[in-house]
Amino acid sequence: MRAIFGKLHRWAGLLTAGFLFFSGITGAIISWDHEIDDVLNSHLFDVSTKGPAIPSIELAKMIEQRDPRARVVYLFMTPEEGHSLWFFVMPRIDPATGKRYALDYNQIFLDPNTGAELGRRYWGAVWPVTRENFVSFLYKLHYTMHIPEFWGSDRWGMRVLGVIAIIWTIDCFVGFYLTLPSRRRAKAARAPAVTRQLDRGFWARWAPAWTIKTSGSAYRINFDIHRAFSLWTWGVLFIIAFTAFSLNLYFEVFSPLMKMVSNYTPTPYEQRPYRDLDDPIEPKVTFADIAARAAADGKARGWTIPVGSVNYGPAHGVYAAAFFHPGDDHGAGGVGPAQLYYDSEDGRPIGERLPWVGTAADIFVQAQFPLHSGRIVGLFGRILISIMGLVVAALSVTGVVIWWRKRRARIRVRETAAVRLTRQLTPAE
Repeated sequence: MRAIFGKLHRWAGLLTAGFLFFSGITGAIISWDHEIDDVLNSHLFDVSTKGPAIPSIELAKMIEQRDPRARVVYLFMTPEEGHSLWFFVMPRIDPATGKRYALDYNQIFLDPNTGAELGRRYWGAVWPVTRENFVSFLYKLHYTMHIPEFWGSDRWGMRVLGVIAIIWTIDCFVGFYLTLPSRRRAKAARAPAVTRQLDRGFWARWAPAWTIKTSGSAYRINFDIHRAFSLWTWGVLFIIAFTAFSLNLYFEVFSPLMKMVSNYTPTPYEQRPYRDLDDPIEPKVTFADIAARAAADGKARGWTIPVGSVNYGPAHGVYAAAFFHPGDDHGAGGVGPAQLYYDSEDGRPIGERLPWVGTAADIFVQAQFPLHSGRIVGLFGRILISIMGLVVAALSVTGVVIWWRKRRARIRVRETAAVRLTRQLTPAE
């Protein structure tokens, strides 16, 4: 069994190492994505103008009037003091081709007091990497590896990394098993040192796996780092691996599985078929209609928090109105704000998402991103996730080094055996 698990661990590690290395490094950085983006791009986020802000829905109309190829799909209702308002856009369908217009941007920044454009960028662009899109480049690399859109879907990268996450999750248990000391077995003869080692208790034999022998060879130190770091951080590694699976394969696997085994309440996105990117659902109600309806519904529920943003999902025909004060869109513990969902055909309510409210399954599903990002425990969690990103990268490198050194050793053994055999078969002169 141990030999089989060893091979599984080796091949799982080799298959996932490259992906996990880049995901680990990028994860360590994007734990601070907003802060880094603010520093790099203050010219996009900060404004010095004063005066009454133009309603964001009017600003959205300005954007679409300035570029009729673009459709605003996400807007904040109220700006933070001294900050711009930014909007996400998607290309409309070109009636001449039946395909989307080619836009070189998907995010645009406006001065909320004047309506002046401060800049635009393509969030998540793979090239060129500039100051404006550096953070989003890393963010998208983290969960898609920048695998491009094809067959009408932009989720292929997430699916690939979701499969990698499943392998990683299983390998967490395989690797843990391999750190356990070998069981005692009756044998005819053993070296005295081996016998003494096996006569020790379980914990005494397992203890070396938790330590790094700094006086050993370079190979031994590398091996100890790989094993000890994995053990000490195993719980967090498992959480990161599992939540990477649940977030990346949310629609394809995780949500259907949760509905099958629990009383999970799906969102409208999970209950509706996904429309091709070149065949979006045209809304018949506007942002203004939804914002007004959501504000009234929130008031009827006794909510004092305002509508903070409105998002339209053309692939499902769903509007989502989120409730939060400016700058507080991550919500308590990173779970996000309360949201009300509306149908884009007639504006009727079709669902809700209330943070940390619902069945046990609902709360478990809501906890996936807060756990993965560390935001569930605030600043400490974000620091921990940054450190763990580096640990994941280090484990990927040390694992490959272990495999490479063992492979070289096996090759040398075979070469030596071949030389000996050749000498034995070569007749003496």
